[in-house]
Amino acid sequence: MSHSLRSVQSVIEQELKEFETRFREAMRSSVPLLDRITYYIVRRKGKQMRPMFVFLSAKICGGANEATHTAASMVELLHTATLVHDDVVDDAYERRGFFSVNALWKNKIAVLVGDYLFSQGLLLALRDGQYRFLHIISDAVKAMSEGELLQIEKARRLDITEDIYFEIIRQKTASLIASACAAGAASATRDEAVISKMHLFGEKVGIAFQIKDDLFDFGVDDVGKPLGIDIKEKKLTLPLIYALNNAGRSDRKHILRLIRKHNEKPDKVREVIDFVRASGGMDYAREVMLRYRDEAFSLLREFEESPARAALEELVVYVTERKK
Repeated sequence: MSHSLRSVQSVIEQELKEFETRFREAMRSSVPLLDRITYYIVRRKGKQMRPMFVFLSAKICGGANEATHTAASMVELLHTATLVHDDVVDDAYERRGFFSVNALWKNKIAVLVGDYLFSQGLLLALRDGQYRFLHIISDAVKAMSEGELLQIEKARRLDITEDIYFEIIRQKTASLIASACAAGAASATRDEAVISKMHLFGEKVGIAFQIKDDLFDFGVDDVGKPLGIDIKEKKLTLPLIYALNNAGRSDRKHILRLIRKHNEKPDKVREVIDFVRASGGMDYAREVMLRYRDEAFSLLREFEESPARAALEELVVYVTERKK
């Protein structure tokens, strides 16, 4: 666990402890197969960054409370549901170093488990009469589905501009972090302007988070995910878009042909990676990422100074400087 995450967690230690218990509870089912699978999912938990965003956003907007716990469990249930579904869509057999649900059980079961987790999240909000959360979370799910489908459509045709790239990642990745921050804020205040500000803050962080992920695809060889995965999936990421936009016509054609026809061949994928590294695409993407990070910081600085605000700043730094 990185040092900076530890100090972030120390500000919300009690809330996170309580969250673990409640989240496990929210996963429970009387169907033995489902209970077995959700128990497995809880055991291989990730960093729980989204609940951290929920709790810290609540704290800078007036304080965490009972409703904040509902928001945190909702967001994490939704996030877990999308991971389970993503593994089916991507034919992935590993997640966080464990087998994925579809690898151990079957696609049909994984899809149903994802649906179960998603509906559990919605039911939590209904149980507590939190209609504002329902709105925030449902908007995020809609955006995530649209973003994924837009990306799939563009991967087929490989005709992506920077504008479309930002539209995809705003929907696909940033909308969930934005909804975590907005739901956290909505649990602590009724001021819509503040909730919107926190939503925008989460969106900026989410975009920076995704660009960092894109950089891993071309970056140093010792990161958590193997190099060139996005290229194999024909995903056009920011460093690659920059490299293509700044290449001569024949180079551009050659690289696009490699991605279109030879995306399974390691030596051809390597050629694309080297092309991007040589183009300045990495530096460009890093600059854009830091620009979004600075915009997130200036939104945060509109709130008064507090341990929660400092922890949120640190969480944003972690997101953009993490090693995997």
